[in-house]
Amino acid sequence: MKHVSVLLDETINSLNIKEDGIYVDCTLGYAGHSSAILKKLKKGMLYAFDQDEEARAYSENVLNKIGNNYEIIPSNFVNLKEELNKRGVTKVDGIMFDLGVSSPQLDDATRGFSFHYDAPLDMRMDKSGKIDAHYVVNNYSYEDLRRIIFDYSDEKYSSLIAKSIVEKRKEKSIDTTLELSNIINESVPFKYKRETNPSRRCFQAIRIEVNNELGILPKSLNDAIDLLKKDGVLSVITFHSKEDKICSLVYKQRSKEDEFYKGMPNVPECYLPDIKVLKKIKPSKKEIEENKRSRSATLRCCIKLK
Repeated sequence: MKHVSVLLDETINSLNIKEDGIYVDCTLGYAGHSSAILKKLKKGMLYAFDQDEEARAYSENVLNKIGNNYEIIPSNFVNLKEELNKRGVTKVDGIMFDLGVSSPQLDDATRGFSFHYDAPLDMRMDKSGKIDAHYVVNNYSYEDLRRIIFDYSDEKYSSLIAKSIVEKRKEKSIDTTLELSNIINESVPFKYKRETNPSRRCFQAIRIEVNNELGILPKSLNDAIDLLKKDGVLSVITFHSKEDKICSLVYKQRSKEDEFYKGMPNVPECYLPDIKVLKKIKPSKKEIEENKRSRSATLRCCIKLK
């Protein structure tokens, strides 16, 4: 199964992995980053989260060839703190998130993530989830469809697209990815279609809604910061402007200095902000040429100060 991890070296280097440390991969996927972390651990432990059963099964085979000092946790990263506490883990040395959808999920036609293949509308990362793309497309109101398409993809023709979806589903239910893609493309001006692909934007927006990707992110990032030991590192790879904005905002809030001590040398630790934010990292030109899906990626890292 082909999967190329984005910003792999940069992420692993940012974590400054200690061979006896405890590390968490909140988005195991197909074990690209987790494999690199586990190779650096001797006495340490890796905990990896993923709600996708297929990803977990594949990654277990990959990680077993490296070592046994890991545990795959079948849960969404919104449960990060709760699941680690169950295992007696209250502090860790490093945590990473690789947000968005993985290449194998996109390339698996049966999952319904891609507009390139005809498949049932699904888009659930967790197949046991109650709401899928079919439900969103066929049951959400015009206003809700317009809102998620605009808010989650900045699609300027969101009103026209939402109106077309509501009109078409009156005739018959919209059941497949290509049916939806055709409706989207028929809703926008011809010139616009030549310049961009509105299906890419809309499918992304629906996927984000189905999996509540933005809703769970602030809590998860704050929990991750809470779990870090002093000098521990949180590294987050974002692909979407809204994800990146949320990450940036959480970092800003948690790195805010006490006004009285601002700019002073030798500030007592109890008055330090929770984290220090490091410079963001973008993929190199070489990586973008080799993996076009990396072009929108941003790596944001922070270090726990207390």
